[in-house]
Formats: sequence, C-alpha cells, structure tokens
Amino acid sequence: MSASERTRTIAVDYLARVEGEGSLTLVIEDGRAKEARLSIFEPPRFFEAFLRGRGYAEAPDITSRICGICPVAYITSACRAMEDALGIELGPELRALRRLFYCGEWIESHALHVFLLHAPDFLGYPDAVAMARDHRDWVAKGLAIKKAGNAIVALLGGREIHPVNARVGGFYSAPPRAELERLLPELRAGREHTRACLSWMATLPCPELERPYEFVALRSDDAYAIAEGRLVSSGGLDIEVRAYDAHFIEEQVSWSTALRSRIRGSGSYLCGPLARFNLSFDRLLPEVRDAARAAGLAVPCRNPFRSLLVRLVEILQAFEESIRIIEAYAPPPAPFVAPPAVRAGTGYGGSEAPRGFLFHRYTLDAEGTILDAKIVPPTSQNQLSIEEDLCALSPSLASLPHREATARAEQAVRNHDPCISCATHFLTLRVEEAPR
Repeated sequence: MSASERTRTIAVDYLARVEGEGSLTLVIEDGRAKEARLSIFEPPRFFEAFLRGRGYAEAPDITSRICGICPVAYITSACRAMEDALGIELGPELRALRRLFYCGEWIESHALHVFLLHAPDFLGYPDAVAMARDHRDWVAKGLAIKKAGNAIVALLGGREIHPVNARVGGFYSAPPRAELERLLPELRAGREHTRACLSWMATLPCPELERPYEFVALRSDDAYAIAEGRLVSSGGLDIEVRAYDAHFIEEQVSWSTALRSRIRGSGSYLCGPLARFNLSFDRLLPEVRDAARAAGLAVPCRNPFRSLLVRLVEILQAFEESIRIIEAYAPPPAPFVAPPAVRAGTGYGGSEAPRGFLFHRYTLDAEGTILDAKIVPPTSQNQLSIEEDLCALSPSLASLPHREATARAEQAVRNHDPCISCATHFLTLRVEEAPR
C-alpha cells in the first residue's frame, strides 16, 4: 500500500453553522485517533487587558461586547463579581428580574442553535434554509421561540443585542408590571411550540456515542442554577465560585491561541447543557422533568448528540420560569442597590451561559479601578472535551465515506455550540491516517 493510500485527509474549508473559524487535525492509527489538535488561530482580543484601568461600573458593558449571542451571561458574571467585591446584596425582586433577563437569553440562544445551526445535521440538510423547504412549520416555530426570548432581553435590557439597561447592583430602570404582562401571550405560545418541537426532535435519528465526562456546573439548593449557585462536578467537586482558581487550571498548547482548561490533578471536563441536566435534573420543574422523560431523556445522559434535546428542555424550563416570574412580579423598591462603599478587594462571579459556566474575577483598588481581570468562557473550557469527542468518534469516522465522515465530525463539534467569538475559531478538519 502506498503512502498516499495509507493517509486519508478530510478537509473542511469552512465549518458552517458555528460562530468562527479554526482547524482540526486527527491522526488515526489502526482505525483510532492517535492525536487530535483543535487549532485556534484567532488573534487575542485583549478584553482582560483593556479592562485594567477602567472603573468597576464599566465592566458589565465592556464584557457584554465579547459576544453578541450571550451578552447577558457576560453582564451577569461581571455584575456578580463586582457585587462580591463591593459587598452588594440584591433583594428578591432584583434577583428575580435578573433571572428573567437570563431566561430570555437562554431561550433565544438555545433556539438559534437548535433550529438554525444543529437540527439540519440530524435531518441531513446543509443549512436551515434548505431544511425549511421541507420542514417550514418547525423552523417557523423555532423562530417564534427565539423571538419570544429576544422580547424579554429587549424589555429588560433596552435592546436585544448588547443590552444597556443592566448594571452592577441591578438595572438602571425596572419595568412596570403592565409592560412585563404584555409578554405573557408570546411566552405561553413559545412554551407550547417548545413542547411540540421537543416531541418531534426526540424522533430524529441520533448517533450513538457515550463519553465518560466529568460534568461541571453551578448547582442551587432551590432552583435550576442559572445566575447563582455553588460550582459542583460529577467527580465530587463542591466549591464556592471564589475557589475556582484553586481547582481549575488553564493551559496553552502550541497549535492554539486560545487557552483550554483542566481540573487540577485530573483532566478534561464538560460544562454546558448536558452538565447542568446531569447535575441538576432534580431541580427542573416537575412538568419539565416529565417532558424530558417523555422525550427519552434520563440521567445519566452521556451522549453529546442528545444535547439537541437537552437544550429544548432548558428552553422549556426558561419559558416556565419566565411566565411564573412575571405572574408573581412586584416592582423592586429601587431599580438597583448602590455599594455601601467603594473599596479595594477581589470579587468573583460565575453564571451559567447557554454554553456553560462563565467565570469572572476582578481586583479593584480603593477607588474602584480595575487592577486585574480574568474571564474564562465555557467554549475554552470545553475545547479539550471536543477534541476527545472526536477521538472517540475516530473509528466510525475512519470507516465512513469522505463526505459522511466530514459531516459527522462537524456535527460532533456543533454538539457543544461553540461560541467561537468568545474563545476559539474553527475552520479546517484534516484526518491523517498514520502508516501501519
């Protein structure tokens, strides 16, 4: 057998339906991956650097520009870190408004991924436009679901993209009850669309893959964790968010400009919808748990391709919570809580972005100026797990025809909905079979 016959290359000039660009090389030996390299060549964006010297109140607005899809996550983690540093405690009304704000982002971001980016993979279409020709009603339902999430973000944030109404301590203004109530018909319709879509997508063919992930996510005592909680893992970790640096480490690899993460003394881990579902299934609302079971989901769920359904479960949870928050809404005594005093210190904040745990840490001087910033987005934390997924898939990739192997590898990457503007870019997939 010649060298060219022993080497197989799968090249994807542009990986569609993710936000960003990059490359992946798989070296396959005897039908299995010997090495996987997710190469990221996006130049650094320097957000942590140019936060230094800024006032503490600027951090939420600046960091929200990191991503146009999940700005609420950046706003929330930044706000929580500053509130931690300054000793600000939000009352129940403001905490409920912040959770509603975040639910809006979960709905619109998950809907974008499920219906426009990932579902075409399961149905064999190149994109959502082609899918809509045969499944117009389902795509229309998906767009209606996304629109309902956008409406929440726009009302509480002042606009849908890069909201401007949120601030450290709460909001610049809080909506009257009547404005929130006007959202209810659209949210109730979106909830029913989500139930129908979950039932339909549960019937789609799903590739088989079981992965021994260590799941990492926030967990709360009284709710499905979104904006607050302790950081836990399926391996027994249970810490305050402020202890993150003691248990997790970022590392640089030669083929990537993006850092990736490990648990200290251990290895890769997975954050995101699958992690939250496995670690906090018992915190879902009863009717949402029932819908998940009816769709064939159970804990533990270790198949990353099933994340398509888990995202729909989280959309349903966000709709149910949004409706309940609005129905019980009482305007807060004031739209924000001012800091008791500006002071020097370090603050830690974390929240569950649609794609997973998002960590912020800031050190302030006595005037509230940022001296140091650290931001760890979920996509960079999941990089190593994405590589390991592709290694686990390598036997089937090696045996598939070229076109099918390429499509399956792309689908595996999209399982994790990488928000590449936050952390990484993905472009070319190359599979090389080592000589035997």
